[in-house]
Amino acid sequence: MPFKRFDQARPFLALGLVVAVWLVLPVAVKTFTRASFFELQAPVTVSASFARDLQEYWALRLHSNHDLIVAGKDTAHVAATYAFAVQQNNELHSQIERLEGLLRIPAFEKHRFEHARVARRDFSGWWQQLVIRKGKNHGIPLGAPVVFGGGVVGRIAEVRATTSVVELISSPGVRLAAVVEGDTRPFSFQGVSNPSFGRPRGIVEFVPLDISTEDSLQKNKPRRITTSGLGGVFPPGLTLGEITQLKMGDDGLFKTGVVKLDERLSSLTEVTVLIPLGGEP
Repeated sequence: MPFKRFDQARPFLALGLVVAVWLVLPVAVKTFTRASFFELQAPVTVSASFARDLQEYWALRLHSNHDLIVAGKDTAHVAATYAFAVQQNNELHSQIERLEGLLRIPAFEKHRFEHARVARRDFSGWWQQLVIRKGKNHGIPLGAPVVFGGGVVGRIAEVRATTSVVELISSPGVRLAAVVEGDTRPFSFQGVSNPSFGRPRGIVEFVPLDISTEDSLQKNKPRRITTSGLGGVFPPGLTLGEITQLKMGDDGLFKTGVVKLDERLSSLTEVTVLIPLGGEP
């Protein structure tokens, strides 16, 4: 009977021994082991991502010629719209540079855009992460901001040889300075624990008392919040989300509230890493 109990407890004893050995290992050994594990795992993640892309390609080949013609027309309309937007953007940049020269205002730090494909999503109650198919091989720096068409995605949390880990703004570990669109007073934005299949959200703290959830000029329109530019990581003006709830804080001096983030954060396939031209952020 004692031998039977010992056999049943053997897996737990082995697990306890492994945990005990891991706890007493030096930090350098742990770091090397963890990095080696992720580097060995990276080819599997990247290969699976390429396999999904190939599957989608062959799935699209099954569409009829009519569907392809309609999609081509829609793409042409979108391309024409973006071409005009690029022209307007260039004109605005020229005006900004001219005003900066006249007013002697220091220019904002320039960035290089590095587009990357999402290889894997890792969502849990403790963190919200993406793995992208670019790393040190494309000069991705640690801490670089990551964006998409809807605003901020997050920041680079880990950089490996061929992949990088992006910590989403919905993750509790992300905290940055934000402002309400049209206002210059900064307050704190932070991600929170999000359900795996729920809509991403965050919270704001130290919001001025005169700010409400609705635009004073347009009723029933949520207040959009953007990055403030403070801290030197995220450029100013990037969309974070919309304030849906505000209430008085415990101190009675500021408000706290809930921010609705873009629901596309959980289904992104392409992101853009902003790499400062002057070096790492």
